[in-house]
Amino acid sequence: MPVELRKRKAPAPAPVPERPAKKQSKVAKAAAKVKTTVKAAVAKPAADTNGSSKSGKPVVGETITLDGFGGEVETNDGIKTDLKALVDESEAGVVLFTYPKASTPGCTNQVCLFRDSYADLTKDGLLIYGLSADSPKANTTFKTKQNLTYPLLCDPSQTLIGAIGLKKTPKGTTRGVFVVDKSGKVLLAEPGSPAGTVDAVKKLVASGTIAVAKKEAADKPTNGKAAEDKKTAEIADKEAE
Repeated sequence: MPVELRKRKAPAPAPVPERPAKKQSKVAKAAAKVKTTVKAAVAKPAADTNGSSKSGKPVVGETITLDGFGGEVETNDGIKTDLKALVDESEAGVVLFTYPKASTPGCTNQVCLFRDSYADLTKDGLLIYGLSADSPKANTTFKTKQNLTYPLLCDPSQTLIGAIGLKKTPKGTTRGVFVVDKSGKVLLAEPGSPAGTVDAVKKLVASGTIAVAKKEAADKPTNGKAAEDKKTAEIADKEAE
């Protein structure tokens, strides 16, 4: 009887080993990093190039439009006014120093330092104003108690304080100082300590910048009436001779 041969089952194929992941080359890594950086730069808003267009904060050397700048404020005596009106009343420009709260120790020190330096700071035609978010009543009490020689401005809505870049978020006032000349040119805009704000204005006056601004304002009549008044004065001087 013939022997039956059984067929062997074919062995299962050996598993194909996975290829190890290729290591990223230095060039590829650098390219990926650059790509990520570019994406982040596109997503992020462009930085402010001049310090004022994006942030809204005026910077030294910039000329602002005085009309409507900072909205309306009120003196401690209850008189409505704005920055343009204050500048128009001055011979050379305006100093606004900000303080967080009337009748507190640091603010008392600050207003008294401006009071004691008032003659030196205003000799070239600057006008001095304290500016805070306090009420007229609080600022009147503060002014009277400290015998201040200049008005205090009340800005409870902080429109002017915010416009000069000294408003805290979400609420509050940063101590600082802002100086603008008759043409609207910003001469000083910075936060500072009670003494630091006074010293900054002293340095500005000592530099001769204010005297020059005063002369330029005097030599440049702002309207026809001013020009007519100047001509009349010149004729009167000649007749007197």
